[in-house]
Amino acid sequence: QVCTGSTGHVEVLNIELAPKFATTEIFEDLMKFFFQFHDPTTLNRQGNDVGTQYASMIFCTSEQQKEIAANVKKQLQSAMDKGSLPRAVYQKKTIETAIVDYTTFYEAHDEHQEYLFKNPNGYCNHRFRFHDWPEL
Repeated sequence: QVCTGSTGHVEVLNIELAPKFATTEIFEDLMKFFFQFHDPTTLNRQGNDVGTQYASMIFCTSEQQKEIAANVKKQLQSAMDKGSLPRAVYQKKTIETAIVDYTTFYEAHDEHQEYLFKNPNGYCNHRFRFHDWPEL
């Protein structure tokens, strides 16, 4: 049903950190990884997949997480504006990622879990766009 784009849900990866790993430094590193690994410039799209279920979103559990995510997003936009990233890293020039409050997470049905393991030749547009976070 999520694939239809009519549910209001977004396909996401839910990450839960053990308390000893739930530091601001680790969350910032996760945010950088997020922006390095997918295209945050396409509204409701990831590669060939189009629809609201493919939105670029970060769900935060605290104001501190929102601030960190917003700061990393701002750093990346600044680097993009200065031309500090390799050419053609992203499709567009403005980051569209929404930073919102975490709500209820619904796990996908079994047939949607570990898709590429079950479909080794399946389509996936996620990859490293760049490896080193740009210096500002």
